[in-house]
Amino acid sequence: MSEAHGDNRPTGAAGSAESAEPTGPAEPTAAAPAAEAGRPADSGSGDTGGRRVRVVLVDDHRMFRTGVQAEIGETERTGVEVVGEAADVDQAVTVITATRPEVVLLDVHLPGGGGVEVLRRCAPLMGDATQPVRFLALSVSDAAEDVIGVIRGGARGYVTKTITGTDLVDSVFRVQDGDAVFSPRLAGFVLDAFASTDAPPVDEDLDRLTQREREVLRLIARGYAYKEIAKQLFISVKTVESHVSAVLRKLQLSNRHELTRWATARRLV
Repeated sequence: MSEAHGDNRPTGAAGSAESAEPTGPAEPTAAAPAAEAGRPADSGSGDTGGRRVRVVLVDDHRMFRTGVQAEIGETERTGVEVVGEAADVDQAVTVITATRPEVVLLDVHLPGGGGVEVLRRCAPLMGDATQPVRFLALSVSDAAEDVIGVIRGGARGYVTKTITGTDLVDSVFRVQDGDAVFSPRLAGFVLDAFASTDAPPVDEDLDRLTQREREVLRLIARGYAYKEIAKQLFISVKTVESHVSAVLRKLQLSNRHELTRWATARRLV
């Protein structure tokens, strides 16, 4: 296992997304090859050793996908060819089935059922003995249940969106080779989960919350301001406020201080 170092943000990825949302549902696309005719044959591609990997980007934020494409998709430099993009579960399954990439960069929280649903519906492709499609989760969430959920679903690794472009390219190639790749702090979640044969306890209160509400809950409990949460999750401040109100109502709490105590008691922070 390998991977991301420090808290450096990718220069062309998450940092550019801010709070912008797609103006409408994105159509599933098969991307044109990043290396265009006339581009110099050698633009720093020595590190790839001439290797190539075909990748599909699955994330519901168009600006984030654009940033990742700009950061890693210069094929002659990185060896990564982005062959398709998708913004929700149905689009993802369509594009992945049509393009059969070696690696899918998969967000955990997607319209239509989330990354786990994509993994479930793509299970036959993952199990193909001759041309397996492998999945690497790339998410803003560092929650244990998100990590464990997609790994149980068949993903080969999980990295957060603070990863650098160089480390992301390295992770993609490692996953292509069949390695398991995790951001350092997240590997412990997986080891702990699979070291135990006991099923995780059911938390009925936590189960009332949606995945997005859980993300907001954790960030509130960590002391983030609404504007910081909006930037971190690529949503508006008004949407953050709506999620906080929903969390407080569902958990029957009065304010963010009670919410912080509740989350800390459950070791969610």
